[in-house]
Amino acid sequence: MAAQEVVLESTLTCPVCGHVETETMPTDSCQWFYECKACHEVLKPKAGDCCVFCSYATVPCPPIQLGKAHCS
Repeated sequence: MAAQEVVLESTLTCPVCGHVETETMPTDSCQWFYECKACHEVLKPKAGDCCVFCSYATVPCPPIQLGKAHCS
């Protein structure tokens, strides 16, 4: 069985101003906060999501991609 490939780049979209930025996700921790580079709003995960990538990005965080319940 081949190891599952994890995508590390994800594109975040700010829900306040619509700014789009591609970022590399951390593999060893959750990212609970992200400051928009355009409007400087500090994004936090939506209720039920484990991190800002799961809430506002095109690709969920690495632990979710691997089928885990949340970031660790």
